[in-house]
Amino acid sequence: MVIKNYPNFIRVVIGLLLSVAGGVAFVLAFPPYEIWPLVFIGFVPVLVAQYRIMPPKLTSLASATAIAVWLQGYLGPVFAPVGTFMVWLPLMAFVLSFIFDRGQRSFHGATGYRWFVIAGVISWAAIEMIRLFLPIAGTWAFIAYPLYRQLWLIQPASVFGIIGTGMLVMLVNHVLALQVIGWHDRRWVPDHSAQNSEQQSLRPGLQRRWALSGGAIVLGWLVFSLVLLNIPLNTPSVTVGAIQPAVSPIISANQGIDVAPIHSRMVEQTVEAAEKGAKFIVWPEGALNWDPQVEDRLNLAELASETESFLVPGYVVVVNEEGFRNEATVIDPDGNFLGVFGKDHPVVFGGETSLSRGTYPIYETELGNLATIICYDLDYTDTTRKMVARGAQLIGVPSNDWGSIADKHYTHVVFRAIENRVAMIKADGGYNSAIIDPYGRILALAVFPEGGEATLVADLQLGSGRGTVNTHLGDWLGWLALAGLAFFTFGSGWLIKKCKQ
Repeated sequence: MVIKNYPNFIRVVIGLLLSVAGGVAFVLAFPPYEIWPLVFIGFVPVLVAQYRIMPPKLTSLASATAIAVWLQGYLGPVFAPVGTFMVWLPLMAFVLSFIFDRGQRSFHGATGYRWFVIAGVISWAAIEMIRLFLPIAGTWAFIAYPLYRQLWLIQPASVFGIIGTGMLVMLVNHVLALQVIGWHDRRWVPDHSAQNSEQQSLRPGLQRRWALSGGAIVLGWLVFSLVLLNIPLNTPSVTVGAIQPAVSPIISANQGIDVAPIHSRMVEQTVEAAEKGAKFIVWPEGALNWDPQVEDRLNLAELASETESFLVPGYVVVVNEEGFRNEATVIDPDGNFLGVFGKDHPVVFGGETSLSRGTYPIYETELGNLATIICYDLDYTDTTRKMVARGAQLIGVPSNDWGSIADKHYTHVVFRAIENRVAMIKADGGYNSAIIDPYGRILALAVFPEGGEATLVADLQLGSGRGTVNTHLGDWLGWLALAGLAFFTFGSGWLIKKCKQ
């Protein structure tokens, strides 16, 4: 008996179980669990359920369920403290996936599954690219993030970006799924009276070709990654520091708590970092609720001079009812304020504005070319890229996270560093700070989901300042994927007709 002959209820139950298993596998691949190999196989049971188990009219229920389970497991805890409509993202993803995946099984059945791998990889990449246009999404939950510690594997992100790295992940999933579907067809012979859209056995030659092609692509990727990892930058190193207070200054100020003790301790931490040799010291986002260039209440210019360091404070200034300026500046060892960067990507779902956004200053100093970005800018690929395209070698990243993203947010810095071969220092207001070199190595890290103080210091090699292929071409694979998605969306009828001919 073939699965097609099982009652629909049984097929739906089996399909849902496989889909939930796939969604859970993806959750476990990401931090804090970090069972990263699961990301290469998590979608396999989902694809088997979608293309061989579910009844024809409910095929997309498999992918929709898996994606909802995954996003709820990963993003659910992230946005629970934030509230608002963001908590409904998994449900929204379920509905969209259920609607737009409905015709996939029919299409692949009619074309003999010859486009199964290519269309699947392109669709996933295109969806990630679309998310980069949304001010509520960014790169959160991009499928490549579980690989952030596998530096031997992810160096090609400097050419293909995080979207290209995700395409490799989904290539492996789809090639493996093709093999499992073929095994299924050999073990349970299809009912040949069924229409092609219901079930069509795979040709062994197609499986073999994709097994060989997929294996060759993965091998080539690995070799390329190892070569890139061993190409020296020949740039100097500088000792840097990240100041993480025990609690967020801006949150404390908004709650009416006296922040003077927090600031006093941050000054002490800065001195401690300087005594350990730090020459570039980053403070958190919103460390001050005034503009230090207008009113230097903490004598930060003097602090920079005394410690002989470049100091990077983040600050927020309310501008009447128009909104506010979320900015970062750099103070040199002579006490000069070098310029202002306005947060490029405000957290709109949290009601944040950034009136001074849109400028990308680079500071040429004796340390190298310095720059800053702020917090949510990490979750998009463009801001870091713009800075490096202008010559940045070392980027300070003031941030202000919350506890439920402490074990996740610093992983984004790894990919931004590799994508552009730039050194980065993330200093957070109480939860997660990191110092990361241009190859993505985490040289110092402090992660406290419940909050905690840290003073990070490390010797950090500068980036080249020339950027990478990804720096200069941007998310080029994402754009190609969008074109491919349009082709499969509007050209599916032509492909089916050509296949029948």
